[in-house]
Amino acid sequence: MIRTLKKQLFNSQFFLPFTLLLSLVVFFLFASLLNSAFFIYLVAGLLITIFYLIRLNGHLTRYKAEADLQIQNLYEQRNLLDAEMDKESASIQSFRKKIINYSHLKGLTERLNMCLYTEDTSRALSAEVNKMFGEKETMIILYLLHSKTGELGISISHKGQMKINIKSKKGDIFDQWLVKNMQPLLIEDTKSDFRFDLDKVVSEDPRDIRSMISVPLMIGNKALGILRVDSPKPDQFDTEDLRLLTTIGDLGAVAIENAQLFERVERLAIRDGLTDLYLRRYLMSRLPQEINRHMRGGTQLSFLMLDLDKFKQYNDQFGHMAGDIVLRTVGVVLAEFLDRPGNLVCRYGGEEFAVLLPECPKSKAVEIAEEIRERISQQTVILRREKTNITASIGVATFPVDAHSKEELIDKADQALYKAKSEGRNRVCAA
Repeated sequence: MIRTLKKQLFNSQFFLPFTLLLSLVVFFLFASLLNSAFFIYLVAGLLITIFYLIRLNGHLTRYKAEADLQIQNLYEQRNLLDAEMDKESASIQSFRKKIINYSHLKGLTERLNMCLYTEDTSRALSAEVNKMFGEKETMIILYLLHSKTGELGISISHKGQMKINIKSKKGDIFDQWLVKNMQPLLIEDTKSDFRFDLDKVVSEDPRDIRSMISVPLMIGNKALGILRVDSPKPDQFDTEDLRLLTTIGDLGAVAIENAQLFERVERLAIRDGLTDLYLRRYLMSRLPQEINRHMRGGTQLSFLMLDLDKFKQYNDQFGHMAGDIVLRTVGVVLAEFLDRPGNLVCRYGGEEFAVLLPECPKSKAVEIAEEIRERISQQTVILRREKTNITASIGVATFPVDAHSKEELIDKADQALYKAKSEGRNRVCAA
């Protein structure tokens, strides 16, 4: 206990005054023993001095404690200022990011306004999304809903500048959830999201998807598709990202609807409303281009003129509705059989049809015409409960074998058609 007391004493702030006082007491006792007035006065003066030193030491100690407290308060204030500065810095960074995003949105709006077709709109939309989210190793996917079947179909998918092939062409469980609920979806980590079975996702598509944001493309209550951003890393997106993608989706939905409307109007302008084949004026605009292209390439371009045999009898015997049925039937046969890149099938007028076969020599064109004639003759239509067969006569002409201009090519094919008619119908004749 004595050792502890000594330790506390020597470590205390009163160690110096206590030592001086103890020395003076000893000195005072020594002076008393000597009975010397000088020593007594000296000790008294020293005692007074020590008294003021002790008071001064107390003041200094109190001032030191107050200074320590002020320093501690200053440290706390500095920490608060540092936290406030960090907060302000984050706010400034967020504000800068918003300015950049608004700039991208402005650019997206301007770019979408210049797109007339759905394909161009899809590319522009995905490119701008890639600018905003591409630094996170993300994959951009745009699905569009088929207007008739209501099924999802991939319009575009890429990672950075590289196109990606996706196994689930009609969407995975995330996309199906979005179609069902029609609301934005944020998944911070697919491995901890209870709404979805990750094993099922992996079995459907082996891509590593750890986080994602996805929004429906809506016009009113009408769904047009889905815009989605995936990442192989967890916690790559937050509510701000989802809010930004929702804004992009709203702009994209309007642009896609406008593009689809333009395509429908354009389709009506160049396609026949009854058979859905191209109109004659579209053929006339394309034919000179094709002739010039084949002239430069030194290849052959074949042209078929087709006329339905005794078509007037269908109208006279069964009425004009029956004639429309026959025309639609022939239109389907031609469209399905000639569904190849570059081929152009049109309703030339009345019961006449025309077919443009790029890079097709005359011998091959005659074979195709014969196949068309045979397929048409195999068609049976029921008109007023009567089974009726359809036949057609076809004329074939080829550039530059038979003609060297648009007018001459059409004229040669028309002459060959007239020859087929005069030789008994239901046959193919070449110029």
